[in-house]
Amino acid sequence: MEPWVISTGLIFLYLLVTIVLGMVANKRMSVDLEDFLLYGRQAGFVVMYLTVVATYHSAFAFLGSGGFFYTHGIGFWAAGAWTILVGAITYVIGSRIWALGKNFSYITPADLLADFYESDSVRIVTAVVSVLFTILYIQVQAQGLGYILSVASGDRISLELGTLILLVVAAGYLIVGGLRAVYWTDVIQGIWMYIAVWVGALVLAFKLFGGPVELWKRVATERPDLLSLPGPEGFFTPGMWFGMIVVLSFGIVFQPHLMIRYYTAVSGRTIKWLGATTPIYLMTLYIPAALVGLGGALVMPDIAVPDRIFPEMLFAYAPAWLTGAILAGATAAAMSTLDSILHSNMTVLTRDIYQRYVRTNATPEHYILIGRLIVVLLLGIGYLLSVNTFQFLVVLVSFSGSGALQLMPAVLGVCFPSKRLTTKAGVLAGIGVGLLTLYLTLVAYPHPLGLHGGVWGLLANFVVTWSVSRFTAAPTPATVARIHGAVERFVYEGDPV
Repeated sequence: MEPWVISTGLIFLYLLVTIVLGMVANKRMSVDLEDFLLYGRQAGFVVMYLTVVATYHSAFAFLGSGGFFYTHGIGFWAAGAWTILVGAITYVIGSRIWALGKNFSYITPADLLADFYESDSVRIVTAVVSVLFTILYIQVQAQGLGYILSVASGDRISLELGTLILLVVAAGYLIVGGLRAVYWTDVIQGIWMYIAVWVGALVLAFKLFGGPVELWKRVATERPDLLSLPGPEGFFTPGMWFGMIVVLSFGIVFQPHLMIRYYTAVSGRTIKWLGATTPIYLMTLYIPAALVGLGGALVMPDIAVPDRIFPEMLFAYAPAWLTGAILAGATAAAMSTLDSILHSNMTVLTRDIYQRYVRTNATPEHYILIGRLIVVLLLGIGYLLSVNTFQFLVVLVSFSGSGALQLMPAVLGVCFPSKRLTTKAGVLAGIGVGLLTLYLTLVAYPHPLGLHGGVWGLLANFVVTWSVSRFTAAPTPATVARIHGAVERFVYEGDPV
């Protein structure tokens, strides 16, 4: 049997498993909006852990990070402190978001912010930011999926057809089974992805170099520039790695597909355990990625596209069955993020726009139908973005983590009781100035003074939010007492009943 048949067959076998899980999830799903959108708020630790880590690590973690090590060396490990910070953020802030969602039946990030700041304007701005800075991830993941299937088939399946097939599968099991289907498939994807990266990297390291230690020795001898800072191309300056720590931790956590996951946990204790253990997975995945990238710099020094180093090395040096299994793991990495973004955008548009402003008193069946139609619409948008390249989209993609980061001052104002309250006017002004600053420091004048543009945007946001909040009307005492009181009860007394 030809190698491409084996590789492609294993990927399609994996896709078949996800479809079956979606059908089973549909049979378990009740006709209830919280069940469809939030898994009935019943996700236990194992399911939460695997869906969060699988969602966090997209096609970049599987394919792009190898290219990053190939080009810039181990500087990515210096910026990798974000993997620990994510755990701390989840433990402290994520658990408070869970408690508020449990108390007040929040479904989206905008529910939380609009309730505290007593503002439809805050709801709309939050919804727009939530969707705008994640919807283009659909393009990124879909293109990665199309590339994987195209490479596995030896270009017998075009990039466009591969993208369409995998988009339809991801959207299909979401439409059929809701968030339950996403979570169940993420469990498989999280496990498969992790094993595939490690197995592939170790097989290549032992076959080409005699093991990771010998690989490291050769890199130290032949390419010592890859083991130093700021790296061969001078990318990892202190300002850049500090900025990456902030953007890849807070910036990702405040994206809607992560915040919504906090609402779905069965208990606050589950979220705290999630925070305590998530860094283990996030950190250790970048060890094999470094082996691939650094090893690839030695054996394939002239590769045209560094992000392709992992599949190129597999096709050159690994057996077909192993290559197929590992590329299925790459498919899992991309789909676990793609399905989560499709779900979060569907949830935001259904809950914050349609249910709030278009039809307010419909049945759960009606809203579930609308959510499914929105997924179909997002599938079409994602496909069109994937097969066309527009410069302004490339610019917006670079905003993604930094854009979601603009919600940080507002979220902190809700989750941390204080005598100095953040106000509606402060939040809106801060987000506006923060987004403008992002444009200036990421596009017009990238990374002034060597500091990542995302940090500049966040600093501007905080300054404006705090300044305007000093002179504008705060939320009413009743709202503050209700919401901050719930936070304090959770912190001092534990999970709400």
